[in-house]
Amino acid sequence: MSANKHSTPIDWVDPDDAPELTEAFFEAADEFKGPLLIKRGRPKADKVLTRITIRLAPEVVEQFKASGPGWQTRMNAALADWLKSHSPGEIP
Repeated sequence: MSANKHSTPIDWVDPDDAPELTEAFFEAADEFKGPLLIKRGRPKADKVLTRITIRLAPEVVEQFKASGPGWQTRMNAALADWLKSHSPGEIP
């Protein structure tokens, strides 16, 4: 029969051994205004995009990727522009 094991003791940590709090620590720390937590990082988008999986010709993707960062946004804009004068069921 197996006996209950006692929890492993935690070694004493001297509070004087704690790392020094630097400016970098405080810049990355959570900020509260009263009870409200001010979140850091990228703000939430006003218009949330839909994530999908799509198959495109490699040369089309390569051209958009070659245009640099933001290529997916430009691809979305190109499709939106095409839809202004075409219907989705239309094949050129």
